[in-house]
Amino acid sequence: MGRGAMVAAASVVVAVGTATGMLSALDDRGGSDEARPGLVSDSPSPDLPPVVPPASAPAAPSASASASPSAKVSASPSPKKASPGSTKARTSTATRLYRHPSSQVLDWVRDNPHDRRAAVIESRIADRPAAVWFADYTPATITSRVRAVTSGGAAQDRVPVVVAYAIPDRDCGGASQGGAPDLGAYDAWIDRFAAGLGSGEVVVVLEPDAIAQSDCLSAAQRADRFASLARAGRVLKAANPGARVYFDAGHSGWRPAAEQAALLKQAGAASAASSDGIFSNVSNFHTTAAEIAYDRQILDALDGPPGLGAVIDTSRNGNGAPPDGEWCDPAGRKIGRAPTLDTGEPGIDAYLWVKLPGESDGCKGTPGTFSPSYAYDLASP
Repeated sequence: MGRGAMVAAASVVVAVGTATGMLSALDDRGGSDEARPGLVSDSPSPDLPPVVPPASAPAAPSASASASPSAKVSASPSPKKASPGSTKARTSTATRLYRHPSSQVLDWVRDNPHDRRAAVIESRIADRPAAVWFADYTPATITSRVRAVTSGGAAQDRVPVVVAYAIPDRDCGGASQGGAPDLGAYDAWIDRFAAGLGSGEVVVVLEPDAIAQSDCLSAAQRADRFASLARAGRVLKAANPGARVYFDAGHSGWRPAAEQAALLKQAGAASAASSDGIFSNVSNFHTTAAEIAYDRQILDALDGPPGLGAVIDTSRNGNGAPPDGEWCDPAGRKIGRAPTLDTGEPGIDAYLWVKLPGESDGCKGTPGTFSPSYAYDLASP
């Protein structure tokens, strides 16, 4: 990821290799845990290497972005766009999130039943549902791999969370660089991704960092990317009306809410045809309270249809962001609120584990690989 002041504050998605999905699993049970975008070792397509998702990167503070979780968040949220999203989630027939049966943490728990850390890691991380990442550009297999996840969720009457992460010029050429070769190829990949969504409920986290981290693009390139993202939202929702599609809002320590909302608008996030709202804090550590306030400010500034809501990555925010702005497997972090579609907060549709807890950002192991010591530190009370 680039190191400009704004970019540094971003959440980085380290997509090393061509992993297919990541996730950590669990029901809507209470418990503090943080989820990492993990490598789902055998995800839907066992013949592909695992995907390595976002390495969080809260970074240097700047005039418009602060490493402090609360620096850029105004104190009181405005409930103008209140609860359509939350109500929608609560009244859903599928009231629980889907735990995919394949992930690095599950493999580790199965292989190390006598390890003293196993019980804590299993109960507080492995048993919780987390997102499945699709970060490799593999057009020939993407439909079947997405379908394997969505059909698995439908069979259990649970809601899967999938992450589309293949935008060209991903991560501004940083550690998570990669994606489709160009926007035409990306549009075709999204068409195939959408074909695997099925007809049941599914949450789609659309391209982490693609909007918040777009400063490395020229104005023309940014406009083209945003047009492609708006198209992606329309295609995903047209393919499955039960899909809820969320756009990249960065996090509360990055861009001011009004500035981020202006970018989101350009990318189609205020249109009901493309969007169900925004997501924030992916792979980052900012507190849930800070993200709720920030997301509500963005939703107000978007001035979109009343049903727009927000989802927040709570996988590693139990202790908030490190005061020194460290983003790579920082010490002292804890898992956050358990994944749920019933937050009890107006305008906040879900707390999700988008990044899987325990998968390294690159300092406690190779990026995206599972570190039991890191997982244990995150999950320990």
